[in-house]
Amino acid sequence: MYYDFFNTGLIGRLTLVGDKEGLKHIAFEEEKKPLSIQEQWERRPGFFEEVKAQLRAYFKRERKQFDLPLAPVGTSFQHKVWQALRAIPYGQLVSYKSIAEAVGNPKAVRAVGRANGQNPIPIIIPCHRVVGSDGSLTGFGGGLETKRRLIELERAWP
Repeated sequence: MYYDFFNTGLIGRLTLVGDKEGLKHIAFEEEKKPLSIQEQWERRPGFFEEVKAQLRAYFKRERKQFDLPLAPVGTSFQHKVWQALRAIPYGQLVSYKSIAEAVGNPKAVRAVGRANGQNPIPIIIPCHRVVGSDGSLTGFGGGLETKRRLIELERAWP
């Protein structure tokens, strides 16, 4: 497993983690469940050059979609939710309920919330674009201020 850091200039430093399968994790500097770098991991900045290039373009408002190999680890339900998150257009907000409907289980709003909260690759899998049914900002691994800044970056403030 490889790791490196990326300074966003807007929301602080991100930790990038991946392997030959693809990007596995992006962690915020200030996170509810902090990522701990394992001893056996190797810091390899060059491995993440394309990830950094695409993130740089995103934070400059020059890129709306990411084209990277992703390898998040999760259950089949989580993968369905994360796939639905990737379908949310740049700059748009949707409710947890609409994601539950998109994955074919309209009553699974709480389960969708949990899967959204366990998204290991935020920003690229845009869980920040999901808000409460009333448009309110709700939980986010990097904190609500980070979520607000990402939404503002995409000029999608409700």
